[in-house]
Amino acid sequence: MANFKIEGMKELQKSIKKLGQVPQKCVTPAAKKGMNIALKSAKKNAPEDTGELKAGMKLIGEKSRTKGKKVYQVVFDRSKNDIFQKKNKEGKVTGYYPASQEYGFFARNGRYIPGFHFMKRSMEDNSGAITKKIVNEMSKNIDKALGGK
Repeated sequence: MANFKIEGMKELQKSIKKLGQVPQKCVTPAAKKGMNIALKSAKKNAPEDTGELKAGMKLIGEKSRTKGKKVYQVVFDRSKNDIFQKKNKEGKVTGYYPASQEYGFFARNGRYIPGFHFMKRSMEDNSGAITKKIVNEMSKNIDKALGGK
């Protein structure tokens, strides 16, 4: 098992303890700025044919009942489903382009075409930068809420 040390985490924990509860207005911008790193990386590494795949990626905030929690996901825009979905002659959806590019697919001749895993790699390769960005933004926002700077 690997141990990680996050710079600035102890100061952040002390500030949160001082503040009591973490305000939502501190959490949301920090989470969004952190996930923007993953979004940019995914767009940069996505396969490019027409450019619709890159243009179709966006961040969606998950709705939570828990205060002080915010989760963002990199997803594909539903408004572009007419471009992304593959339909057969009967009009039934038989494939989804972004998923096939991420995970791979079987060709008509039965051969497996491997995926690019561009979304997975965007999170893996940038996990340190994302964590650092979130911690820094949280620290700034909490300091602001405490009345400093």
